[in-house]
Amino acid sequence: MLAMVLRSPRGALDCQRVADPVAGAGQVLVRVHACGVCRTDLHVVDGELPGARSPVIPGHEIVGTVAALGSDVAGFSIGQRVGIPWLAWTCGRCRYCVAGRENLCDAARFTGYTVDGGYAELALADARYCFALPDGFSNEELAPWLCAGLIGYRALRKAGDARRIGLYGFGAAAHIVAQVARHQGREIHAFTRPGDHAAQSFARGLGVAWAGGSDTPATVPLDAAILFAPVGALVPKALADVAKGGTVVCAGIHMSDIPSFAYARLWHERRIVSVANLTRRDGEEFIALAARIPVRTSVVPYPLPAANDALRDLREGTLTGAAVLVVP
Repeated sequence: MLAMVLRSPRGALDCQRVADPVAGAGQVLVRVHACGVCRTDLHVVDGELPGARSPVIPGHEIVGTVAALGSDVAGFSIGQRVGIPWLAWTCGRCRYCVAGRENLCDAARFTGYTVDGGYAELALADARYCFALPDGFSNEELAPWLCAGLIGYRALRKAGDARRIGLYGFGAAAHIVAQVARHQGREIHAFTRPGDHAAQSFARGLGVAWAGGSDTPATVPLDAAILFAPVGALVPKALADVAKGGTVVCAGIHMSDIPSFAYARLWHERRIVSVANLTRRDGEEFIALAARIPVRTSVVPYPLPAANDALRDLREGTLTGAAVLVVP
């Protein structure tokens, strides 16, 4: 099969032929049709996450059809469209798994990071961690749901019943969360890179109440802030933007260092929380909700061999919406 392979961190992906994977017990072999390009992929490629498999095929927003079933697989059939997310496997035995918090599993494996992912013509996955996908959406539309949507949904839940929410960084995840939040009757304020008028216009087109640069103070006190931009300096900024009792949710897997700030920024029962990975329940809930709304994703397609171009455009902040690799 054709695959984009990361041989070593901080290097370019190599486009090459590798052996086709074979489905073992409990696994599905999926013919990939689309794979989203997530900021986490960028962190893997840039060597910012420890413990990555090497070499590794990145990609964890995978949409494809089942090509083969291993033994002991139930619930899927050949030719069925499925999604493969970031969470690839959990032990089911540690205190986190037993408590229903499998996203924190001590031995978890992750697609495109510790196991091979979807920047390829074929991908292998544990069937228990795959999702059935709804009709009425293209493969490219659905791909960002598998991480940008799922992690955004978990971040939104961490914001509790906040009515007025600031989204910091308006890319793949934020443009999905904005649609979910508006469906729930919440008011959204979008903070983009300073001077990024295209992103601000994009946000306004999705019905946000306000859009501006992240260097601008919030025009009204926020009940919660969700940070998708991996910029630690935005944490004290967001704390200044939220009202008493407000929550700042850090939704990324990696962030630059958070600068020191006066305790007064945190006082009055403000709090900072992070989001780690996802649970299968998150996936089931979000996919059902997104299909009902319906969530529509804005995608920029790239052919599979152009994965390095997609990663470059994501790194440089030139994308509006989500980059998606398309596999013929």
